[in-house]
Amino acid sequence: SSSNRSALVSARPNFVFIVADDLGYADLGCYNARIKASPVLDRLAAGGLRFTDGYSNSPVCSPTRFGLITGRYQYRLRGAAEEPLSDRVKSNLSIGLPPEHPTLPSLLKDAGYRTALVGKWHLGWPPLFGPLKSGYQEFFGPRSGGVDYFWHTTRSGAHDLHENDEEVHVEGYLTDLLSDRAVDYVRRCAQDSAPFLLSLHYTAPHWPWETRDDKAEADRVHGTINHTDGGSLATYYRMIEHMDEGIGRLVHALRETGQLDNTLIVFTSDNGGERYSDTWPFIGQKMDLLEGGIRVPLIAHWPAVIPAGGVTGQMAISMDWMATFLDAAQLAAHPQFALDGMSLLPVLRNPDALSERTLYWRMNHRKQAALRAGRWKYLRIGEYEYLFDLARDSRERANVAGLHPALVVEYREQYARWERDMVPIPPDAFVGLAYSERELPRSGA
Repeated sequence: SSSNRSALVSARPNFVFIVADDLGYADLGCYNARIKASPVLDRLAAGGLRFTDGYSNSPVCSPTRFGLITGRYQYRLRGAAEEPLSDRVKSNLSIGLPPEHPTLPSLLKDAGYRTALVGKWHLGWPPLFGPLKSGYQEFFGPRSGGVDYFWHTTRSGAHDLHENDEEVHVEGYLTDLLSDRAVDYVRRCAQDSAPFLLSLHYTAPHWPWETRDDKAEADRVHGTINHTDGGSLATYYRMIEHMDEGIGRLVHALRETGQLDNTLIVFTSDNGGERYSDTWPFIGQKMDLLEGGIRVPLIAHWPAVIPAGGVTGQMAISMDWMATFLDAAQLAAHPQFALDGMSLLPVLRNPDALSERTLYWRMNHRKQAALRAGRWKYLRIGEYEYLFDLARDSRERANVAGLHPALVVEYREQYARWERDMVPIPPDAFVGLAYSERELPRSGA
C-alpha cells in the first residue's frame, strides 16, 4: 500500500557523494599528509570508515565520472575513450553519456529520491547530453573540466557556470559557491520527507591554482588557465582547506536538520594527484596506471550503520558506489545494464568482511593496461610488462615478472579476456598528455 511504501521510503538513507578533482592519495591528514589541511574530512574518517585500497576508475577525470555514474566499467561507452572529454568534441553528437543509459541518479529518482548535481558534470554537452537528461533534477556548476575559480571560465576563456540548463553569472569563489549550494539543497530537502542523492563534485584542487585570496592571479591568467607558472604547495593545500571548510558547513547543516545519522556520506577523488599533490607512499600521478595515478582517498560516514574508527583493506573502486547505494536503498540495478561494481554495504557494516576481486584499467595514453588481484599488480606500458607485489613493494620499484612467469601469463590472458568485453578505443579518441610531458620546457627552448 502507499502508506507502507512511504514508510519504506522514509527509512531509506540519504546519499551525499563528494568528489574532489585531482586530489592525491596522501593529501588528507587522515592519509598522513605532510601538510594538514583537512580537519573536517579527518573527523569524518575518524567517525566512519577509511579505505586504504580505494581506487578511481581511471587516472583521468571524465572516464572516472562515466564509471561512477553508470556503476560499470567506463570502457563500455565510447565517450569514456576520450582522455579527457575536451571542447573539441562539443560538435560531435555521439560523444557523451547517452541519456537513455540508466544512471545512479536516474534509478534513485525513479524510486522516489530527490537528486541534484552540484559541481562538475564533464560528461558531454547540449543539446544531446547533460545532468538533467541523466537523472538529476537539479544542476548547478560547470559542464566542462577545469574552470577558473573567479571568472568561471574554461581554459579558452568561455564562461561555464550553469543552473539547470541556463547559463548563470554569480560572483564568488567557485568552491564556496558549490558549498553554499550544497548546504542550501540539504536544508530544502529537510523540509520534505523524500530521501535525496546529492552529488557534490568540486573542481578543487584542480588548476588554476587560486585560493579565495587570489582574485589578482585569476585576472592575470584569465583565458589561458592551463599554466605552469602559477601555484605553490601552500596554494594547493589552501585550496583543499577551502573545500574542507565547505564540507564542514554541509555536515553541520545535515546535523542541524536531523539528517546526519541516516545520511551516507562518501568522499573520494576522481583520479590520483597532479603536480603539487603528494602521492607518498606511491609513485606516478594523474594519467598513469601506477598506484599514484589511481589510488585515491576514500572515506565513508554513516552514523546509523558504520562503526566509528574503522579502517579497511577492501579493494574498492569509483563504480562500486552505485551498487552500494542501490543496495542500501533496497533497489535493483537495471536488468539490461548489469553493474560491474560491487556493493560495499557488507564492508561498511564490518570493515573486516573483505571480498576478493580483480580490478582492471586501460589507458590510451602511453598504451597502458593494469590489473590488480590481491597483492599482485600486473602493469603493461607499451610493450613492457611488469609484475609488482604491492604487499611488499607499494612503490612499484621491483619488477618481479621474471620470478613469477606463470603469474604473468595468467594475468596477461585474464586481462585480454576482460578487454574483449569492452568497446575498442577508436583511432580518433583524444589523448591528453600528462602535464610533465606537455608543459615542462625543453632544454634550450
